[in-house]
Amino acid sequence: MESNELEKELVQQRIEKIKHLKEAGINPYPNRYFPDSYSQDLVNNFDKIASQSEESHKNIHKLAGRLHSKRVMGKASFAHLKDKEGLIQLYIARDDIGNDVYTRFKSLDLGDIIGVEGFLFKTGKGEITIHVTSFVLLAKCILPLPVVKEKDGKVYDAFSDKEQRYRMRYVDLIVNEEVKKVFVLRSKIINEIRHFLTREGFIEVETPMMHPIAGGASAKPFVTHHNTLDMDLFLRVAPELYLKRLIVGGMDRVFELNKNFRNEGISYKHNPEFTMMEAYMAYGDMESMLKLTENLIVHVAESIGLGLKIQYGSDKIDLTPPWKRIKYVDIIKEYSGIDFSKASDANQAKEMANSIGVETGELFTIWTIADAVFSEKVEPFLIQPVFVTDYPKELSPLAKSSEEDPNYVERFEPYIVGRELGNAFTELNDPFDQLERFEEQQKRRDAGDEEAFMMDRDFIKALEYGMPPTGGLGIGIDRLAMLFTNSHSIRDTIFFPLMRPEHH
Repeated sequence: MESNELEKELVQQRIEKIKHLKEAGINPYPNRYFPDSYSQDLVNNFDKIASQSEESHKNIHKLAGRLHSKRVMGKASFAHLKDKEGLIQLYIARDDIGNDVYTRFKSLDLGDIIGVEGFLFKTGKGEITIHVTSFVLLAKCILPLPVVKEKDGKVYDAFSDKEQRYRMRYVDLIVNEEVKKVFVLRSKIINEIRHFLTREGFIEVETPMMHPIAGGASAKPFVTHHNTLDMDLFLRVAPELYLKRLIVGGMDRVFELNKNFRNEGISYKHNPEFTMMEAYMAYGDMESMLKLTENLIVHVAESIGLGLKIQYGSDKIDLTPPWKRIKYVDIIKEYSGIDFSKASDANQAKEMANSIGVETGELFTIWTIADAVFSEKVEPFLIQPVFVTDYPKELSPLAKSSEEDPNYVERFEPYIVGRELGNAFTELNDPFDQLERFEEQQKRRDAGDEEAFMMDRDFIKALEYGMPPTGGLGIGIDRLAMLFTNSHSIRDTIFFPLMRPEHH
């Protein structure tokens, strides 16, 4: 029988079971059930629980979860229940619960969600088990779950198709325990970021997700429309300009954890909807944010139990501070042999890039061409932690110019395992300089650059009220989660990554 036909038959059998339960006056989807115990708590505290009474069966426990396995025998059966903490064995005897109830138990399917009551005991083989005194079906699993088999250390029939796992994350979480661990760890990472920043005197804020002007990052925005106001709005590409308005307003240390949306390509390190943390510190600068970044990542690594030497793929990453620092121009020269500070114009820069096999396409300025070389010839090889500093002014329209050389800005990006994890700089607070930068960006937009900044005159007005010297930092949470969970693809750290719809 073909697999699709077999699945259809199994589904029909399960639907029939629901029908029979209803005919018997049993609701296969009851409204509520309140467990009072969880698997690993019971396993870990078995000795203590057993010692609380001379007869441990007097301690009745209620658990709920999915039926993970079932081994039916004549008068008794064994099974495993999987709840949020793990697995625990069940023992069900016909003489304890009655023939009718036992028959209903035997008719359960793997994946069914059930509630059980019973007392703890230890089998002859030493496995801690629930002796079931009653059970109830809480939700029928109509669609058969993938059955993962293991023999001689090899896994067979795993739910391993990446695309299907991303589309059906609910199934992925049920059958692949490691996936759940990734997202639990991601949650801990975010919690520790909040804890660290709060301890450092930052307060968490929320800023708009829909913007009348797309700003704060070089990116093509998504466009939506507000009917009542009859105006187009943009899903935010970054919260930066709103957060800096708060600095103007006297909120000296703020941070935000929220979604950004950029209408860009999809890759193993890009998803159009992603999570960022941005933090701004009045009376700070690039150096302040560099120390904050280093301390934050070290704090998270230690707090989630990884320590400072972590495994990522085949690489052993050493997060021990201080991290290496190298200027943008110097690191391009080190890895490619090209010193773009010596280029006289864009044509010469193109020749330099083409000489080492980097296609420059329609790029038309020295530093956009240099950045293409950086992306191809430098970034993939930055495995150990490094701060790339002193970016060209042209690539950094919101960063303050260096006091040593105004052609460059006080900016850094941290790189680990060949990926940019964030972006930070001494924030530009001169309204006249900022206006000139916006005007230059607007020229680029008019010339067809959809990722160039839009003019934001209200932000200029905010700066005209005065913004103190400020340091700003953004860190990509999804990429940080990739690092700490040893995940190759950003989709492995996002519950529901954007996918093209399936054709039915």
